[in-house]
Amino acid sequence: MRILRWAAFTLWVTVVVLPAQDHWPQFRGPGSRGISENKKLPLSWSVTQNVAWKTPIPGSGWSSPVVWGDRIFLTSVISAGEEEKVKGGLYFGGERPIPKEEHTWNVFCLDAKTGKILWQKELAREVPRSSRHLKNTYASETPVVDAERVYFYFGQTGVFVFDHKGNEIWRRPQGPFNTLNGWGTAGSPVLQGDLLIIVNDNAESSYISALDKKTGKEVWRVPREEKTTWATPFVWTNKLRTEIITNGNERIRSYDLNGKLLWELRGPFGQLMIPTPFTAHDLLYVTSGYVGAKHRPIHAIRPGASGDISLPEGATSSDFVAWYDPAGGPYNPSALVYGDYYYTLFDRGFFTCNEAKTGQVVYSKQRIDPASAAFTASPWAYRDRIFVLSEDGDTFVIQPGSEFKVVGKNSLNEFCMATPALVGDRLIIRTQNNLYCFREP
Repeated sequence: MRILRWAAFTLWVTVVVLPAQDHWPQFRGPGSRGISENKKLPLSWSVTQNVAWKTPIPGSGWSSPVVWGDRIFLTSVISAGEEEKVKGGLYFGGERPIPKEEHTWNVFCLDAKTGKILWQKELAREVPRSSRHLKNTYASETPVVDAERVYFYFGQTGVFVFDHKGNEIWRRPQGPFNTLNGWGTAGSPVLQGDLLIIVNDNAESSYISALDKKTGKEVWRVPREEKTTWATPFVWTNKLRTEIITNGNERIRSYDLNGKLLWELRGPFGQLMIPTPFTAHDLLYVTSGYVGAKHRPIHAIRPGASGDISLPEGATSSDFVAWYDPAGGPYNPSALVYGDYYYTLFDRGFFTCNEAKTGQVVYSKQRIDPASAAFTASPWAYRDRIFVLSEDGDTFVIQPGSEFKVVGKNSLNEFCMATPALVGDRLIIRTQNNLYCFREP
């Protein structure tokens, strides 16, 4: 009887308590690092190889998929008119006027095992009230999910919260906001305890706020003297405390969980802030690197800072700045620390490597492939490999370590800008029109 009871208890634990590798709850996954320890994730794939399923997703959206257990969540906005074809690469002239056609804001839940759409909810139906860049969408913010709810955020529309079965819990409309050059928004929300943290840096009234995740009530809001940014905040739980880290054009800032400013770091920075901060080796990494900027810095910051920790002119380290590189930052992709190395993927198809703890250069810019010169999605890593996804839909496989070497290429022949999700032994990639799940037999 004891054996039977223990077996029943063990089965219950197996069913109810899902291991962390079965969740990909936010942009870039646990810790915002883009890394999985699963040894069964696929190393190669194509439109026919290792395809577990492929599901067409209507509309447009460069939000990443998020996953909790066997459910995948993502967003899309569908236009009643014909969408202009996206042009790849970096260029001027991407501004577009507010469209005249009606759009619908949609959220989706898919079965992770089959790709079947379990439910789809239309949140709003209207003519957009704001413009966007041709390469941006009205659904570029990645949702965040926990065991009970999924939190969908559209920077120009609001927050919409559902349970996993598709029942709406609460909503909080917001916007629209003017943004730099009318390019739109993209920074995703994050969760910390019972707080949903949102940073909305725009051209008129930037702020960071914390909402009660159960009710949507605003717990606190702090104005930010910032121009438009597109960076997702990061919750840094270090050996001393928990902090909310925000990238910014004017200052990199740290707030406590009540919105109090802990420390700040002045630039010069890379003007247009997109990469997400993250931590490894007990250091916080914050970077930016607009291609037209003179300064494209990387900062590696130690825990415990307070006040203004800006570096004096000519300095590359201090009590709280472990190392600093004035010109090593990327524009769109977030950086990656894998093992003892810090890797940077540049939008125009170059790759660099530094020592993660010291910043010492391991190798400088290496061309990934002469035919691929446009990268927006952030790199990811597993099974002793690094993966970088081009806008053409080609994923280049790079060996980690002190020697640069491309060891593989996986092609989907479709435009790609969203950063993938890694959950269990499944790789989930969003293309312009489809959601793919790749899995080895």
